Amino acid sequence: MTKPLQRLKVSDNKRFLIQEDGTPFFWLADTAWELFHKLSREEADVYLENRARLKFNVVQAVALAEFDGVKTANPYGREPLKRDADGEYDPTQPDVDGDENYWTHVDYIVDQAAARGLYVAFLPTWGDKYHMAGFGKGPEIFNGDNARTYGRWLGERYGSRSNIIWVLGGDRSLIIRNHFEVNNGLAAGIREAVGDSQLITFHPCGNASSSHHMHHEEWLDFNMIQSGHHEQIRENYKHVKADYDKLPIKPTVDAEPAYEDHPVNFNASKGYFDQADVRIGAYYGVFSGGFGTTYGHHSIWSMTTEPGAYFIMTWQEALNRPGAVQMQHLRDLIESFSYLDRAPDQSLIAGNLEGANYMVATRGERYGLIYSPNGIPFRASLGKLPGSSVEASWFDPRTGEYTAIGSFANSGEAAFAPPTSGRGGDWVLVLKSV
Repeated sequence: MTKPLQRLKVSDNKRFLIQEDGTPFFWLADTAWELFHKLSREEADVYLENRARLKFNVVQAVALAEFDGVKTANPYGREPLKRDADGEYDPTQPDVDGDENYWTHVDYIVDQAAARGLYVAFLPTWGDKYHMAGFGKGPEIFNGDNARTYGRWLGERYGSRSNIIWVLGGDRSLIIRNHFEVNNGLAAGIREAVGDSQLITFHPCGNASSSHHMHHEEWLDFNMIQSGHHEQIRENYKHVKADYDKLPIKPTVDAEPAYEDHPVNFNASKGYFDQADVRIGAYYGVFSGGFGTTYGHHSIWSMTTEPGAYFIMTWQEALNRPGAVQMQHLRDLIESFSYLDRAPDQSLIAGNLEGANYMVATRGERYGLIYSPNGIPFRASLGKLPGSSVEASWFDPRTGEYTAIGSFANSGEAAFAPPTSGRGGDWVLVLKSV
């Protein structure tokens, strides 16, 4: 019998997530918004098996999904909600009739994820179900009261699962009072059912963080950023630093940087984000203070089966795209060093570059890591770590391999030239105290 996953909680220093026994948890998530809604059980098994093999440990999925998830049935012909006396879909009446319904299908996927060591970042609803915002199919069915009832029902159904992390919001800005009441209602209902045994966060609109609206809400355990899919030059380190500097201290993660093969600025004529963009977003986010990162592929979140210019391949074809395969190397890198003492430290860089060449640095008590997104030569400030000397090496984000450089006196500045440069030539300088 598979051992249940440990529940997650916030570390004592409020910067990271840890397991119940205190083991650090590096969030390496994949974006699978339409997982519950569009995949059969057999297809879900294929997806989950692949993600576990690639060392992902979280999948992000939505119960009332974006693609007409209230009105359009799952692969077994079942919808998530019943209708009220007026014929409107009612979130206080989940359709659980029969042994095989929409929610037993969700149960199956949640449990199969757990069996493979995967947590589920579980969105109760996509944001168009309370805020159309000019896009999405809705319908707008939530208010504060029925959201609380629905949240309590979800908490009661999934509170016993140790692999659930609740994610509110659903890609929307909050403008009018009802938007806030819906999300606070969902949080209140979930908390009534699960107490503090499961974490809750908030998925914001693009180019924003949950901290903008929700940082001071007691139910918000950690912040979530959507740095988004607009400009080709990644600047998500700015979002992460802004969250990192806020009080009270809460952990933060970029849970939606640019997706691989997503049209730049949502316009296919501008080209598509590639593996280099994916890596830059991931390393920027983690080295700037994030407790992990989320990968996304445009055809996987949507579970595309009929590709075209906007979704350019099927979800099955996208499973082993280069960016997806390479994310495990970031997890391996971070987990190979002391964990809970890690913090962003730009002082390791002597004279940073600008724009697309901006570098980020992080360090623990006896190590430092500097990420150069285009392999441009730079100078590092030594003397930040203990000891009389440091051992330097290059870490390749594409392969996870190390190349030794040598030993340096631990003082002053030292020049480093990465093995390659140019677009896609990103490298991590690894410094270790001797």
